[in-house]
Amino acid sequence: MAARRHVEIAGAGFAGLTAAAAFAQRGWSVRVHEAGDRLRTAGAGIYIYENGLKVFEAVGAYEAATRGAFPGRAREMRDDADNTIARIEWPVDGPMRMFSIVRQNCIDALAAAATGAGAEIVTGSEVAGAEPEGMLVLANGRRHKADLVIGADGVGSPVRDSLGLMRSFRQLPDGAIRLLVPRTEEEREGAETQNYIEYWSGRRRLLYTPVSDDAVYLALLCPVADTDAQRIPIDVDLWTRTYPHLEHLFPRIGDRGRWDPFVVIRLKRWSRGRVATIGDAAHAMAPNLGQGGGCGMMNGLALAVYLDRHDDIPAGLAEWERGERPLTDHTQRISTIYGWPGSWPPRLRAWFYDFAHKNPWVERQRLRTATHVPVGWTPDRAVARN
Repeated sequence: MAARRHVEIAGAGFAGLTAAAAFAQRGWSVRVHEAGDRLRTAGAGIYIYENGLKVFEAVGAYEAATRGAFPGRAREMRDDADNTIARIEWPVDGPMRMFSIVRQNCIDALAAAATGAGAEIVTGSEVAGAEPEGMLVLANGRRHKADLVIGADGVGSPVRDSLGLMRSFRQLPDGAIRLLVPRTEEEREGAETQNYIEYWSGRRRLLYTPVSDDAVYLALLCPVADTDAQRIPIDVDLWTRTYPHLEHLFPRIGDRGRWDPFVVIRLKRWSRGRVATIGDAAHAMAPNLGQGGGCGMMNGLALAVYLDRHDDIPAGLAEWERGERPLTDHTQRISTIYGWPGSWPPRLRAWFYDFAHKNPWVERQRLRTATHVPVGWTPDRAVARN
């Protein structure tokens, strides 16, 4: 009988927990290291499209992750005069589902799927790096040998950096403050506030996203050079002057939120020896397609599928990257392109987004990731739509 294989995972975010659940469900012993004292996530809310929902189904996290979530029906983009310049709709009976969800709910659902399958999650365990032969090194000096090590430890990944995998780390010209605010009764009942709305004003943006009956996810985006707009707590007067028609939102924010600049990370390779990288550690991207988490989860699930059928770990990692990286690279490119008009004059920006959402070829490029069927999902794992 073959010995049970073991994987050590750095990072308990979307990618790391998906991989943990997928490997444990395939009979591997799994240990996840999380530097924080508990499982938690920044960013407040997240869009999960059909591809990500299929990953939830594949690992048994769908019902818990989507319970109480807000089903997407329409998204609008509005120009500086508050005119709608683009609108995307998801028919109730259409082929592509989309939910906006409180991030913590997703993390909790994935963690439950992982531990339910036998994975161990260790909090307060800081990772310092990894060695190619399959060794995870902790900040306290402890070393854990494994058949496979996974670095799912975020943008600043010690695992990735210890292996010299970085090709490029590019900071984009903008970033966001992201947070949740209470949803009012008027917002629960109003027709307009059942939609996702992206408001523009100069180079500032505000993304309004219901994520449950009780909460709205706000993202306040601005250029990195716009230091006044990045302030925490937010400058209520500044944001009210920017969006006077949204003045009812800003007093609810208080001291919530965290400013994060956007970055794009590309690696020379996603793995070295018996060590793989996934999620933001391997392919952080602009948020314009809402697929950072989706790609991380798909790659974590696929990693378990590929390696479960390979005795040769490095060979399996090479095949996994050949199979999965092209779609992730495509997603990074299109997401970056969709952010370019942020620095354009308002009329030109409005023309671009109107054209992009009406052109069938451009729409196919934008939706290619959202409509992708992840490796590891099969129709028998589908659940009834809620």
